[in-house]
Amino acid sequence: MGHAARTAAALKQQARALGFAGAAIALAEPLPETQRVFAERVGAGLFDGMSWMTAARAARAATPAMSLPGAAAVVTLAAPYFGALPVTAAALGDAPRGRVARYAWGRDYHRVLEKKLKLLCGWLDDQAPGSASRPLVDYGPLAERAFAARAGLGWIGKSTNLLMPGAGSWVLLADIITTVDLAPDAPLRKQCGACARCISACPTGAITEPYVLDSRLCVSFQTIEQRGPIPPALRPLMGDWLFGCDDCQDACPVPVDCAFPPMTEFGTPTPDSAAPELIPLLALDEAAFLQRFAGRPLMRAKRNGLLRNACVVLGNLADEAAVPALCAALTDVSPLVRGHAAWALGRIGTSPARRALAAAHTQEPDDGARAEIRLALEMAPHTRGYDAVAVAAWLAGERRLIPAALPMRG
Repeated sequence: MGHAARTAAALKQQARALGFAGAAIALAEPLPETQRVFAERVGAGLFDGMSWMTAARAARAATPAMSLPGAAAVVTLAAPYFGALPVTAAALGDAPRGRVARYAWGRDYHRVLEKKLKLLCGWLDDQAPGSASRPLVDYGPLAERAFAARAGLGWIGKSTNLLMPGAGSWVLLADIITTVDLAPDAPLRKQCGACARCISACPTGAITEPYVLDSRLCVSFQTIEQRGPIPPALRPLMGDWLFGCDDCQDACPVPVDCAFPPMTEFGTPTPDSAAPELIPLLALDEAAFLQRFAGRPLMRAKRNGLLRNACVVLGNLADEAAVPALCAALTDVSPLVRGHAAWALGRIGTSPARRALAAAHTQEPDDGARAEIRLALEMAPHTRGYDAVAVAAWLAGERRLIPAALPMRG
């Protein structure tokens, strides 16, 4: 075994000791096909709303040497996070709750993984003094799934997630670009075959074809990265997802091995972290939001975004118990929250909801929120929501609030 192979084997042992379910190594050579596809999809608008997703970033993500001159290898690490809620659904009670994607049940994974990557970078420096290593979590400019597939850590599924044997898609990826010479691993000879369960499971049709994800339709994008209004055509399709979405992952048949438990540093999930009560969220001001969610992934949505999401879920659940809280939210400091609270009241459609909407319409100073209230007033007698075909019209160029004349579902 040569020096590069011995160093690679020892590095993988260090990674396992830190709790990673897998570690694999790819040569830090460019991925021109990944760059081409990435740039094509940016040009097609599939990443609209993500200002950082640009053609220039596509070039950098596919070329490790642009992030670290002299790069020789990319080390891809998989952190498992799949876990079951430690209580039954019945034990959660009757209060309306929204679901949170599993990866966000605990602490912010960026902080957990960054500490582990720094330890591994220090180890590499000890093995090769004078070398350079750069740690990256998912905010870094690297096509992490493509390099993970090149390294044989897993294969790219039709959902565009990396699928790892024994862990499925329930892993968070972290990477180290290094100038240290490390023996590369071989890609896996695996694929999804005829299975298309992830495509069928997607509630909004965001997986438009195998291996193609339109982020504009993705519930995770809309509930986390979207800073403005969620398109009305998508809101009924979001169901009870408050933050993120696991539907395509839950549908995937790749088995999960109990030998890969979640990293203990992510924390123990609780009913509140996995399925928060929605009504109390609407009462959070900025300070209370920061206090409650500090150090957790839900901070990414920001206060206004999370309350916006809570309104959408309450509208979809149509629980009349939420009407008083939604009425109060019509006076929230954020026009974004006020507008989505109006939509939820329109979905519920009770007499108190309609009275509150009528009163708010005469007082609302924001044009967007006032348009939402008007739309809700027209929707309230029907409480049927929007036909999903309106999504196509939105994608064709309608970026403003979808008008009240939008076709309704029967």
